[in-house]
Amino acid sequence: MPSDAPPPIPVTVFTGFLGAGKTSIILSLLPQLPKEYKVVLLKNEFGDVEVDSQLANQSSLTAVSEILNGCMCCVLVGQMKTALLEILENFHPDRIIIESSGSAFPATLAFQIRELERETHRALALDAIVTVIDAENFTGYEDTSVTARLQAQYTDMLLINKWEHVSPRALDEVLDHLYTLNELTPKIKCVNKCVDPSLIFGLDSKLFLHGKSPVDQDTSHHEEVETVTVHLAVQAQESTDRGHFHTDECGHGHLGTTFDASRQINEQDLHDALSSLSKESIYRVKGFVRFAEGWKILNWAFGRSELVPYSGPAKEGDVVRVTMMGERGEVRKLSKKFAEKLGAVVV
Repeated sequence: MPSDAPPPIPVTVFTGFLGAGKTSIILSLLPQLPKEYKVVLLKNEFGDVEVDSQLANQSSLTAVSEILNGCMCCVLVGQMKTALLEILENFHPDRIIIESSGSAFPATLAFQIRELERETHRALALDAIVTVIDAENFTGYEDTSVTARLQAQYTDMLLINKWEHVSPRALDEVLDHLYTLNELTPKIKCVNKCVDPSLIFGLDSKLFLHGKSPVDQDTSHHEEVETVTVHLAVQAQESTDRGHFHTDECGHGHLGTTFDASRQINEQDLHDALSSLSKESIYRVKGFVRFAEGWKILNWAFGRSELVPYSGPAKEGDVVRVTMMGERGEVRKLSKKFAEKLGAVVV
């Protein structure tokens, strides 16, 4: 790289199993940064519901890009590279944060970013792989998920999240597991889903500077998690109101459609439906739900739920649109029972 070239844009990758709290931690970093500091988030998620990008759009991020319906460490690798190059060209931020899906292999993500370093002559550079550990549930899914173990092994930093919800003895057990998987990597406890940016920015990762990725780019890990969408929409009806009569691009007049804007979900009904889920089989439920007071973003992980007010755009007619993620072979069956309690359907 020429001596007068600008410094590379650092790329920080957040990995961690479903529901570990990656989005919350990323958003907690932003208020701690200088106001003029530009951060772009590239988000990869299961399913087709753009939840986290809509939530992030309500933050101080310069821009948010989301890659859906697949894992960008393998089957969607081309999309990740394209998205990073577009971010570089269109925004030239101070930092790019990548939030991977819960099934992503950090090693392959790091290796692919290293390739982009060479291809862009270090216009982009890997700063760190940061893995978020769910202290409440890690010892449960570690035994069944190859991905969870690899995420803990191939990383520059381990952030211990949700440790406040477990006993000291249970936390010691989690730490014992992590030291067995990865003895030397620093392990930092998040406080109220928050961490000091100075601890994780500027690490200048040395992972995979040379040679091939140590992990075979097998896409079978993507099959660890099954996803379905639960949807409820009010029926569209033709309107004879002259105010709804409009013309299309060809100038032909036709009747418009209206939706019953009063249709909504009772919060107790949603709570009852969520309470019926098995956190051993359903790992995550996230999406949009319309209540009497307006739209909210639902975020449920391993039995804990959160509703965040949402004032952004919503698809007309929608009442419920959520993605459910969990154990393959169990999700569709359990999602149908959940949907029935809300009068919704699995699509």
